[in-house]
Amino acid sequence: MLYHAYQIYADMILPACTLAELAAATLAANPRSGGFDAVPRLRAACELIALVRLTHHRPAFGIDHATVGGQPVPVTEEVVARTPFCSLLHFRRHGIVGQPRVLLVAPMSGHFATLLRGTVQTMLADHDVYLTDWHNPRDIPLLAGRFGFDEFVQHLIGFLQTLGGGTHLVAICQPTVAALAAAALMAEDEDPAQPPSLTLMAGPIDARVNPTKVNVLAMSQSLEWFERTLIGMVPLRFAGAMRRVYPGHVQLLAFMSMNPERHEQALRELYALRERGEHDKADAIRDFYIEYFATMDLTAEFYLETVSLVFQRFLLAQGLLDVSGRRVCTRAIHRTALLTVEGERDDICAIGQTVAAQDLCTSLSPYMRMHHVQTGVGHYGVFNGRRWETQVYPLVRNIIYTSS
Repeated sequence: MLYHAYQIYADMILPACTLAELAAATLAANPRSGGFDAVPRLRAACELIALVRLTHHRPAFGIDHATVGGQPVPVTEEVVARTPFCSLLHFRRHGIVGQPRVLLVAPMSGHFATLLRGTVQTMLADHDVYLTDWHNPRDIPLLAGRFGFDEFVQHLIGFLQTLGGGTHLVAICQPTVAALAAAALMAEDEDPAQPPSLTLMAGPIDARVNPTKVNVLAMSQSLEWFERTLIGMVPLRFAGAMRRVYPGHVQLLAFMSMNPERHEQALRELYALRERGEHDKADAIRDFYIEYFATMDLTAEFYLETVSLVFQRFLLAQGLLDVSGRRVCTRAIHRTALLTVEGERDDICAIGQTVAAQDLCTSLSPYMRMHHVQTGVGHYGVFNGRRWETQVYPLVRNIIYTSS
């Protein structure tokens, strides 16, 4: 009933949101129609109404060029491998060869991989970038089978093997656990495709450390409560009909409830900027929320297994994690340089949770390890924005190049 109730609501508000969107576009094209001074305020109001609608399809990356060596270079997107649950997306820069190959692992946490648009754009200056473009489970037929934590790890291993040896691995937020597990399994197998470097950013390697609201919630309820309360079934009208999922709109509401004042202030600021005619700043806020309100479901098995393995039992941190029947031994990692990055103000994955990976990789020499705490940023500032570009990214680039 959870998903069906939401879908009824979404269908009800769709006409109003669509009309508001059309009205905002019309008013934007005629900002002072008939000398009517209230047009900017009316446009802003319509824009806010239009933003209420959630979408469930991946927005476009819109990356058509990159700056390499100070020169603009055309970029095209190419799918080089595909499963029912994910596309391995290559941002091919025309005429550029010889730079390190990187697999960037996007989180599967209620948003699409386009949340890393800025991360990709920055890395394209110096790297051959591939990205895990996860598909929305509500569009994946039941016949495609299950997708849980084990399948997530196996996807990473499979993609690294597809790309071949020398591919560096960068994981952001929730998939840091799976990325570390994949690197450990490949190291134990002496897999020639094991990554020469592993960068883990703002991820819950050990969620026992400095618990955030997210961690407290995970520990406050039983796994059965999460399944009973938060899992819904995809309605019959969609390709993934009858698939059990953790709906993306529920995750979005959970994220927003952590900082409701911040979102209220941002939307008020959007209205004020439109009214004052500061459209570039207003566009930046609008574009963020268009992206933020594009939600993706998670399969029920992946969500529940992540809650259990990562946030309730902390199995990787205790050396007790099994993937597809195999115990993950992080001590096996001895050729992969490790960089961990945390944000000083991260209220989703607190300081100490990601650096825990350093203590788990005991076979790495000291010169192959590095940790960085980025001051002045929250969760998203670790991999997006000015400090990411000027302070975090140079460290990521350095460990990749020195390990290549």
